Amino acid sequence: MTAALWVPTPPKTMWTKLRWAVSDGFVLVRRELEHLFRDPGGLASEIVLPAIIVLLFGYVLGSAIMVPGGGNYREYLMPGIFAMQAMMGIGVTVTTVAGDLADGVMDRFRSMPMARSAVPFGHTVSSLATGLVNFAGVAVCALVVGWQPHRGLWLTVAGFAVLLLFRYAVGWVGVLLGLVFKTEEAADHAVPLIFPLAMIGNTFVPTDGMPGWLRIIADWNPISAVTDSCRLLWGNPGAHGAGTSLPLQNPVLTAILWSVGIIAVAAPLAVWRYRAAAR
Repeated sequence: MTAALWVPTPPKTMWTKLRWAVSDGFVLVRRELEHLFRDPGGLASEIVLPAIIVLLFGYVLGSAIMVPGGGNYREYLMPGIFAMQAMMGIGVTVTTVAGDLADGVMDRFRSMPMARSAVPFGHTVSSLATGLVNFAGVAVCALVVGWQPHRGLWLTVAGFAVLLLFRYAVGWVGVLLGLVFKTEEAADHAVPLIFPLAMIGNTFVPTDGMPGWLRIIADWNPISAVTDSCRLLWGNPGAHGAGTSLPLQNPVLTAILWSVGIIAVAAPLAVWRYRAAAR
């Protein structure tokens, strides 16, 4: 005797649809986290790579760079390193999504009675969870080299909240690009292109000495707003303010607007692309 196959009824209301997508999405988040913790090499790279960057820029190049307004370069550097790691969340997500697409995992997801938005949502939240591990590793390295926040617990937490919001936002860009590239090899070739985006900003050096046209790009680069937000909230040297370019006059607001804007554009496109790829 064969048991009847039970297929859940798709939800009808907006609320039940949202709850369905979130529930399915968190199943995928758990899957991605299990993969991460079963892959010691990948987990180690989330911690070791930031440590190498801190040592390289903090000790090898740091002595040649003047901090605006004075101060310790490693304290100036660390908010930029955190912001760069948030930006690199694009690379992690794009390779994961492209790999799932190439291996047919996405086709299996589509054959299941699950919300279409759950898969992109699950990848972005798992990228956020990976980011937490990454930020913890960077924070340990930062404390070892002498960095510390100076403006109290809540402003320190606010700085990390800005970083996590930005990491979540760029995760949607990673999902969209992963669905466009389709193969993990193509995604791997594209990931190094993200690095210049992280460099053209105030992450490692002040933008004041850049050519005029490049300084405009750097000041409007969202990573500059995120970096400046952390410097301001943590009381580290180099934060801008009045008299600087428009996006950096209120960096916290600018960083939040950039993150919300990226989500507003990339999330619908990623869900649309995921649905279109099934046709």
